[in-house]
Amino acid sequence: MAPAGRIAEFQREGSDWFCNAGLPSDITVIVEGVNFQLHKFPLVSRCGKLDKELEDSEDKHKQSSTIFLEGFPGGPDTFLIAAKFCYGLRIDLTPRNIMMIYCAADYLEMTDQYGSDNLLSRCDSFFHKNILRNWKDCIVGLQNAEPIIPLAEKLQLINKCLNAVSTMVCTDPSLFGWPMMMYGSLQSPGGSILWNGINTGARIRSAESDWWYEDISYLCIDLFEKLIKTMQARGIRPESIAGAIMYYTKKFLPGLGRWQGGHGGRTRSVASFSLTPVTVDQKALLETIAKLLPEKKSKSYCRFLLGILRTALILDVSEECKDYLEKRVGMQLELATLDGLLIPTYSDSETLYDTDCVQRIIQHFVSSEQRVPVFSPCSPEIGATPSSEPLRQVAKLVDGYIAEVASDVNLKPDKIRALVEALPEDCRPFHDGLYRAVDIYFKDHPYLSDKEKERVCNMIDYQRLSIDACAHASQNERLPLRVVLQVLFFEQMHLRTAIAGCLHVGDPENRPTNPDTAQNALAGQIIQRDGWVSVVRENDGLKGDMERMRSRVEELEEEFSKIKQEMRKVSKSHSSPRLVAWRIGCTRSSNAQTDIAEPSPRASLDQPKYSRHRKSFSLFQ
Repeated sequence: MAPAGRIAEFQREGSDWFCNAGLPSDITVIVEGVNFQLHKFPLVSRCGKLDKELEDSEDKHKQSSTIFLEGFPGGPDTFLIAAKFCYGLRIDLTPRNIMMIYCAADYLEMTDQYGSDNLLSRCDSFFHKNILRNWKDCIVGLQNAEPIIPLAEKLQLINKCLNAVSTMVCTDPSLFGWPMMMYGSLQSPGGSILWNGINTGARIRSAESDWWYEDISYLCIDLFEKLIKTMQARGIRPESIAGAIMYYTKKFLPGLGRWQGGHGGRTRSVASFSLTPVTVDQKALLETIAKLLPEKKSKSYCRFLLGILRTALILDVSEECKDYLEKRVGMQLELATLDGLLIPTYSDSETLYDTDCVQRIIQHFVSSEQRVPVFSPCSPEIGATPSSEPLRQVAKLVDGYIAEVASDVNLKPDKIRALVEALPEDCRPFHDGLYRAVDIYFKDHPYLSDKEKERVCNMIDYQRLSIDACAHASQNERLPLRVVLQVLFFEQMHLRTAIAGCLHVGDPENRPTNPDTAQNALAGQIIQRDGWVSVVRENDGLKGDMERMRSRVEELEEEFSKIKQEMRKVSKSHSSPRLVAWRIGCTRSSNAQTDIAEPSPRASLDQPKYSRHRKSFSLFQ
């Protein structure tokens, strides 16, 4: 110890520290290349480690000894504080240095066995009475513990701080001291408003549930991961945890803002102190964040997942991380948007968009047996809007995606087929969207052969095309001739089914008791869409016209069967085309004579329709 009446002082000369205690130095402690020229008695009386080191050293009887402290927590600066404490000098424990000094005291074994009220017990008292009871001090202490996380974990300092922070998140923050980023300097620790430093008693009315997002975003990724896992273990709401993860990720991955938009929370300013943002490895951060994401779903959460998946492809994260993110997106694909799925190709591929990634996402959606629960609707950060028909929603989304990527000149037909076949066949009630996508693909790929076009067109079920789509396809010059013939055939079927459906709706007595399920369902959709039901019900005068139309349809069918018989006879007898034309002409003449013999009030209207139907039917023989 220093002589009575004389206060020891520490001075630095170059890289060495000296203690001017009036006595020559008899021990040199070396910490990370810095020499501390000190005295044995003050140190061994407080530090159990140094006492044991000197006892075991060979030069303990020499006048001067040298001790190397390898891996000392906090380095020379922290050892200087511990040395000053050994000399009886006053030291200040703060939230910024408490973790370092606590670990240093444990390293030096500064327990009460080597003097009452030793440094370790004093640190422990300060830590429990001050740090764990104050939100701000907990966050500061955790941030400054980053260099010594293993030692702090060994002493349970990290876990205690994480548990304290998790408890404060679930509780009114005014009970634990105000958050450091909240409301500026006009709020007292109790939460009331100050006026010239006087407590007015007025309370701030608005209290956001995300007030703690900004504060914990100053933690390094390792501590942030530990904090999120602690919160999950304590049962904090998944939407709150997801909001914190999204806020943290957007802060350190600025590229997400281009696809996500800015954070919806209020901009906060530092009130009483400032923290230095941590430096992160973006690739390591993203791989860690992917493991923390809660298994919930919502529209904004799905948009966030697509954003970090896009960023993961840019950063070239591990295949395991990519697969996990694709699986998470696939489990809630019905909530995705088209712009979110338009993921550019970041590899050496010739295509503009990563269709392989989207195909894997679709496959994950189809194969996911258990549905992910949605977030709580009361969550202000993440609004949940679950879809009642996920499969149809995804089919519509995929059709729109194909239409968007179809303009890529390097996109192969096999890629289009793979995207379509990734979904079940019965997921599309109508194939209009798929037909539109194929038409756009043919427009931008005019060099395709008819065989390649037919392979692409085989994905379309022409029975599920609407009347408008059939009309467009029948006149589409980009389609192969065989496809156009198939469309014309199914167009005639649509018209017949629709007319029959209208007649049954107009005459309930003639409605069939056991109709064909597929055709009647399609007819019902067409009738409902075109508004024929309401027209028939509102205008009873159409019943007579419909009866006459039904008779005309029967005549058309009879003529069609006669033409088929004539064609069979011609094919068997190898007759000339002129004979075929003569026979068809005879049939037409006989029918015309029948029409003249029995004139109809609507003969002028029915005759064009008769010719048109006959021409359409004759194409398929």
